[in-house]
Amino acid sequence: MKLIQRKMVNTAVQVNVGERVRALRTVLGMSVRTLASRSGFSPSFISQVENGIVSPSIASLERIAATLGMTLAGFFATERPDGGLITRADNRREVTSSWSLACIESLATSCMSRQLEGVLISVAPGGRSGKKPSHHPGEEFALVFEGEIRLTLGADVHLLKRGDTAGFSSEVPHLWENTGPGTAQVVIVSTRFVH
Repeated sequence: MKLIQRKMVNTAVQVNVGERVRALRTVLGMSVRTLASRSGFSPSFISQVENGIVSPSIASLERIAATLGMTLAGFFATERPDGGLITRADNRREVTSSWSLACIESLATSCMSRQLEGVLISVAPGGRSGKKPSHHPGEEFALVFEGEIRLTLGADVHLLKRGDTAGFSSEVPHLWENTGPGTAQVVIVSTRFVH
């Protein structure tokens, strides 16, 4: 089932979420139970993610990434020897969340010396970042590139259309939803955080 129809040809590299979670957890010497406990999920959910049985929402993936000591963008980006100054559209890495009806693309390679990371999130109609607003360390700047996005930010709800922007502390609970009839795309630039 194809969730997102893109206007341009994209040959992005699909990242296997389960394999990436397992690899990062293993490198850190963390058990499934420890990752589950620290991220607030059950061990069975983490195991299902690692085995490709479930597709986590964007918010859940963000919590897992944070527990593994990285941002969402850093979760699937790779360090390049050339410093990663340029990332070609056909060389982006992406993660698909069938739960969120979304595709997340890394806009730049990860580099530990950089303070900012960017992602392009394409959300199908009815897609959303999670069940409820979530929060994490850092700050975010968002630009709606296409479509409409409803942003719940704390107690406030904002309808953002193409060209609208939002900047806020990521510690304020927030939720992204595509309430429009077509695919919505939002570029999110966030600060790297350290645990």
